Amino acid sequence: MWEIILMVLGGLGLFLFAINNLSDTLKELLGDKAKTWLGYFTKNIFTAILTGTVITTILDSSSAVIIMTIVLVNAGALTFRQSMGIVMGANIGTTFSSQLIALDIGQYSPIPIFLGLVFSLFSKSEKVSKTGKVLLYFGILFFGLYTMERAVEPLKDDPAFLTWMEKLDNPLRGTAIGALVTLVIQSSSATVGMVITLAKKGLINLGGGIAIMIGAELGTCSDTLLATIRSDRQALKTGIFHLLFNIISITVGLLIFPLFIGFIQQISGNASIEQKIANAHMIFNTAGVLIFIPLVPLFEKILNRLLPTKEKTSAFSLV
Repeated sequence: MWEIILMVLGGLGLFLFAINNLSDTLKELLGDKAKTWLGYFTKNIFTAILTGTVITTILDSSSAVIIMTIVLVNAGALTFRQSMGIVMGANIGTTFSSQLIALDIGQYSPIPIFLGLVFSLFSKSEKVSKTGKVLLYFGILFFGLYTMERAVEPLKDDPAFLTWMEKLDNPLRGTAIGALVTLVIQSSSATVGMVITLAKKGLINLGGGIAIMIGAELGTCSDTLLATIRSDRQALKTGIFHLLFNIISITVGLLIFPLFIGFIQQISGNASIEQKIANAHMIFNTAGVLIFIPLVPLFEKILNRLLPTKEKTSAFSLV
């Protein structure tokens, strides 16, 4: 059992290392382009959502994009209204990584690792070197998942583990576990990745996997809320909106949980369980955004009233 735990921790460590470095390297490679895109392509709620989706897909980190957005709002480069669209788009963008994780490509991960090492070590061009690092971290990410996949294989025959996993069928329990795990490891992508890995080995069923995935959406709010500490009220409202968006989406998801599972099974057909979980992740987040779009003006008004700017709290404004 200790060997399994150590291998899972090692695989998880590789995954988190790759996620963090992949995001940082891509930001270096893009330079100020990502910030420029956030500013230029957020003129309305739809372009803001699209921009948030695209940049999150590229950077493979919704937290990085939302934190970057909070920083730009705090600097006055973006308005609170623009940030709301980016936050919702980031929630869609993060689901593309779960689709990739669902594909069984971990066994080929040494190829991008090797190519990435060659390009990053031997290229004289800084741009090619950084592109090589992106390949390297991309390979390490999937090698980490592959390591976890191999590590948990013996758990198929562990009655205690299987009994515990069956309890995650309870949506509230599964959601709580997903939120707690994401809170600890600070990566919803890693939580979803672990769920898909367990599903590949038949160690978790569809209901439990979806419940944990839903909980991961709540756990990912912690680091974005931390980013609002010592920020102005506009930036704070962005962090609170992210939290409210996820809480309301999760509440609706839990209320229709059996219907949602049935819907995923119907549209996924004969797809593998890991693909069904990835589909559920994409549909859940996308549906949440579609439901929220008409409510953006209402939430903007509510948060502006609850957290007015300093000018609005002056003596003159109270007259």
